[in-house]
Amino acid sequence: MPVLYSVRQSTIANKEGKKLYHPQVKTTGVVSLDLLAEEVAELSSLSTGDVKNSIDNLVTVMTRHMQSSESVLIDNLGSFYLSMKSVGKGFLTAEEVNANSCRLKVMFRPCTTRNSDRTVATRSLITGATFTRIDSLLPGSGSAGSGSAGGGSASDGSGGSSSGTETPGGGSDADIE
Repeated sequence: MPVLYSVRQSTIANKEGKKLYHPQVKTTGVVSLDLLAEEVAELSSLSTGDVKNSIDNLVTVMTRHMQSSESVLIDNLGSFYLSMKSVGKGFLTAEEVNANSCRLKVMFRPCTTRNSDRTVATRSLITGATFTRIDSLLPGSGSAGSGSAGGGSASDGSGGSSSGTETPGGGSDADIE
């Protein structure tokens, strides 16, 4: 199944006064722990209950380590760590800053891999993903928009894309709240 995306127009104009268009991933559902456990159990010698128990214990242990100011690195997935952010716009003096005036967030940084040309692929979780523009699935739509990660951009400048591949870019941290 490809990653589905739509196109949305920014509500804020850029320096030239133009409201630009941007892709936005469309989520089609939520995968529960039960379903994840069933699928992992099918790929291993563990029972569904064993997998669920392992995931529950992983969350408990990760929480303990992150609340001890440690990041948690899971090979082939990435690292999880805590970040603090001021509530509001900040403070005039260092003395005003305290834990009650901040918000704690869980952050995720995907692991990196090396491509055959020695460049770094920072998004190992999406390597090989394919993409389909959601409005191209509607009957009578003339918008092209399917592609895959790993190739060059195939944008024709019209907001859609020509036949070929599309490559998502940018970003290094995902905010998990």
